[in-house]
Amino acid sequence: MGAGAASVPAAARPGTRCTSPLERANALLEVTRRLAVGLRMAEMLPPLAALFTELLDVQCTIVFLYDADRDELRAWSSERHEAPPAHFPKDQGIAGVSFTSDRSLLIPDASADPRFRPEVDLATGIRTRNLLSVPLRSGHDAAAAIGVVQVLNKRSGDFDPDDLAWFETLVRQAASEFVKALLYEEVLRTRREDQRLFEVTTALAREIKLDPLLAIIMETAGSILEVERATLFLFDPRTNELWTRVSQDSSMKDVRFPADRGIAGAAFASGRTVHIPDAYADPRFNQEIDRQTGFRTRSILCMPVLNKLGTGLGVLEVLNKVDGAFSPGDERRLAAFCAQAAVALENAQLFEEVLRVKNYNERILQCLSNGVITLDPEGRVVKANEAALKLLGLDARPEALLGREAESLFAGPNAWLARAIAAVQATGRPESALDAELVRTWLPTEEGATRRAHRASVNLSAVPLADPGAERLGSLVVLEDVTREKRLRSTMGRYMSKDLVDRLLSEGEDRLGGRLQKASVIFTDIRDFTDLAERLGPTRTVALLNDYFTVMVDLLLSRGGLLDKFIGDAMLAVFGVPFAGPEDADAAVRTAIEMLRALRTFNARRSARGETAVRMGIGINTDDILSGNIGSLKRMEFTVIGDGVNLASRLEGANKLYGTELLISEFTAKELRGAYRLREIDLLRVRGKTRPVKIFEVLDAFGAAEFPHLDQVITLSAQGLSCYRQRAWREAREPFARALELHPADGVSRRYLERCDEFARRPPPEEWDGVWTMDQK
Repeated sequence: MGAGAASVPAAARPGTRCTSPLERANALLEVTRRLAVGLRMAEMLPPLAALFTELLDVQCTIVFLYDADRDELRAWSSERHEAPPAHFPKDQGIAGVSFTSDRSLLIPDASADPRFRPEVDLATGIRTRNLLSVPLRSGHDAAAAIGVVQVLNKRSGDFDPDDLAWFETLVRQAASEFVKALLYEEVLRTRREDQRLFEVTTALAREIKLDPLLAIIMETAGSILEVERATLFLFDPRTNELWTRVSQDSSMKDVRFPADRGIAGAAFASGRTVHIPDAYADPRFNQEIDRQTGFRTRSILCMPVLNKLGTGLGVLEVLNKVDGAFSPGDERRLAAFCAQAAVALENAQLFEEVLRVKNYNERILQCLSNGVITLDPEGRVVKANEAALKLLGLDARPEALLGREAESLFAGPNAWLARAIAAVQATGRPESALDAELVRTWLPTEEGATRRAHRASVNLSAVPLADPGAERLGSLVVLEDVTREKRLRSTMGRYMSKDLVDRLLSEGEDRLGGRLQKASVIFTDIRDFTDLAERLGPTRTVALLNDYFTVMVDLLLSRGGLLDKFIGDAMLAVFGVPFAGPEDADAAVRTAIEMLRALRTFNARRSARGETAVRMGIGINTDDILSGNIGSLKRMEFTVIGDGVNLASRLEGANKLYGTELLISEFTAKELRGAYRLREIDLLRVRGKTRPVKIFEVLDAFGAAEFPHLDQVITLSAQGLSCYRQRAWREAREPFARALELHPADGVSRRYLERCDEFARRPPPEEWDGVWTMDQK
């Protein structure tokens, strides 16, 4: 305040009066300057109140601003400007009279005036003796009143008409800035409400399950309206009741009552908002609930939740506004929120009903003892019950059945089943077969039992499926197992080709008991899968993995490889187990090359559908590994373990370090008999190992379009690597930079340029052996 006082004309300081036109003009300019400190009301009020106090030589200045939302006056005092504003009815007290009558008032003795309200003294902390009260207008008529300004307790003498006239002039000077501040705050408030409504809409749209959605609605309604409690009552048309499943008070769970009973029932039945300032004064309010819960209900705002057709979905009830009574603005905010909540509720209820029907039908399907399979019009499997999965030996992995085409699913000795399905699809007439033979591989559960090929006898009934409009929906296949023995298909078919299974069965299963033999291990992984899965969502992620693994596994099995396991989005496979061959390393490398080429075709199809492309990394290592059935007595799995397997996994991860797609170890490179385009990458020490391994990149999967100037880049990389290992950083940088110019996407050259620059600034120790240590897996 001291800085403000220093700029006030001398005649306008305490104990003086502005009498000359120049002094008053300077004072009015000072009013404008004080208001120019900012657009927010909180920034303007303290300096303005302090200036009025100085200019009129008074003890205190109070500014009353009209709150149209609450239809009341809010008061700020120069004595307590940091305190929250006090609230007063707009038509009570001297300020209310001045506001509603649009008249300036000079009160020589406040305590003798019946209109004076002692609450004002409580707000200011001083005793009022006399005062001036002037309406604050945004225009020239009474309807433009936006508040009242009062000055209290003239320090020397009493107020006179000249003081009142001078005060009116000062207030008029300040009015335009007040209007700007009010408009600015209204814009900010509207923006905050719009932002909050957008956040609410987003939050509601993300949840489709009913129970979590109800919790979100309760929490959000209470936060938006600043109330002590919020409860959503939903309408149950089957019982004609309102009920609540979720509330902020646990004692309100699972409450049901007739839809026309109480305050919530009145709002729901009438379809209109019910606003009760005093709950205990309303006969419809059930006070027993408060007595049971220990909660004291003061005020209630209850609004029906309607869908777009105007049908009632329920009632949203909020209790006890934190800072006073509910206002028309609260009703508008609640109405906007209810409109958003109605859409989310209707979607959630529809989802819950669809899910209920689906689960009901699913349970019927699973309870059937016969195998049931449904197919779409293209002959792909849509659904299969547990009996069908067991009959086909696929109960442990239903994903192997779903989405498969009947022609590929039922092939070879089971081709008769595919032909029957095709006939139903083509003619629209039922097909049947009695005591037909269904060939599967049987894996018994009894201890000590042996695995063997098993032929089940089934009765087939295949019928077309059509909707009421006769549109083809696909077909339904019922398989009745008429054999006395029901066993599972052998698990061997899940991870190796049919030829390997046949050979294993013919030569004996002792090979599965545990063997140490040289094999080539392939480890593949999808790049950035976590981010990709978050963007796609669960359903599309599963569909992507099924399509991707179908392509890769088909390639693997067709080349004689063994699928060890899927690890999330990764795949572990091996060549040379259970039967070793002279070209296992070549078969592994050729399969990996074909996988990368197949991935480009796979991505081209996805891009044509507007879907995100998939990137993968592959690591291959050849070493002695342990293979066999490993697990417990009740559950075993044929798998491979050992350092050779771990190194393949580390090489797959190293692709991320070098920006490559296919890396092999020096041990695999030594075993290769064919000619391949290899580029030496590094001497790498992986985590958990002390001996470094020389690693190579296989580049045969790239054509000229994907990797231009490939042969030149390989030559330049070899030159740069030789200089790098001789600690000739500048000489090494030149071939790597040239390689990067020829192929700007070459991650290996970019990585070595970074290393050369770093080692040029901070050389490695003299004992450095050219090995790079990879700390991460």
